[in-house]
Amino acid sequence: MGYVDRRRLSVFSPTHLAHKGKQPTLAQLRAFAAVAEYLHFRDAAAALGMSQPALSGAVSALEEALGVQLLERTTRRVLLSPAGERLAARTRAVLDAVGELMEEAEAVRAPFTGVLRLGVIPTVAPYLLPAVLRLVRDRYPELDLQVHEEQTYSLLEGLTAGRLDVLLLAVPLGVPGVTELPLFDEDFVLITPDGHPLGGRSGIPRDVLRELPLLLLDEGHCLRDQALDVCREAGRADGAAVTTTAAGLSTLVQLVAGGLGVTLLPRTAVRVEAGRTPSLATGRFADPAPSRRIALAMRTGAARAAEFEELAEALRGALAALPVRVLPAGAG
Repeated sequence: MGYVDRRRLSVFSPTHLAHKGKQPTLAQLRAFAAVAEYLHFRDAAAALGMSQPALSGAVSALEEALGVQLLERTTRRVLLSPAGERLAARTRAVLDAVGELMEEAEAVRAPFTGVLRLGVIPTVAPYLLPAVLRLVRDRYPELDLQVHEEQTYSLLEGLTAGRLDVLLLAVPLGVPGVTELPLFDEDFVLITPDGHPLGGRSGIPRDVLRELPLLLLDEGHCLRDQALDVCREAGRADGAAVTTTAAGLSTLVQLVAGGLGVTLLPRTAVRVEAGRTPSLATGRFADPAPSRRIALAMRTGAARAAEFEELAEALRGALAALPVRVLPAGAG
């Protein structure tokens, strides 16, 4: 435990405050601050919108609580005592601090204000962030959005530790204490070199994945795990070799363009990653096509849960133009 200044703590003890154990109220502090400013009971009372007897009573009660005389009263004028001069500045500082506290609380109560720390996985960030950022800029201009791109395990660690507020990533996560707000499902497509027998085809059966030379992302990317799940469902052996991997989708499609194999891309990534490389072809699987689900994830019982649910609904609308199947609120 760090060093504690007991002299400072003693300021808040009842025996230190006053012989009767009374503590000042905000109303008493405001009354004294007004009198200290105007040095006139009538003007101070008018500024506070209260009667002169009530104002005088509040100041007297403060003097009793503090155990010091703050004012010197005469029939013609009001003066600050030496103690009053010392405590007037401190009183104003206390009232200013209370005002700042109330302003901060109001900001917290107001939805979509302050900082929102959004974590997003690398296989989502480049393709969905433009729509997310437009939405925040247009609909929530008072929101200070801070984006953190990390892999899933790091994002979940940040969420549970309080470093991040909400995540945009692939689900299901199956993590206790994390609530998922589904946004959309998107198909995987087969990316091949131009001229490949499956390039540009529709209705491709999944079982072709049993023998194709598949290129995947490095360990740690959830998209790699999802692609392997699709391959297992198609009957590909768990031990089937994956000889080449990449750190990102951009590198992955370049490897495909170079003739090293084929890969799976989520539909939202196709325009960006495959569209700029003419030596690639896109094949579509037969229904039901393999897919992944993208969702917002938050801590269960988060203080801003209602805000995140509203954000999820707004995102569903903003993403409706993408080649994905937008999910209704509460979709399982």
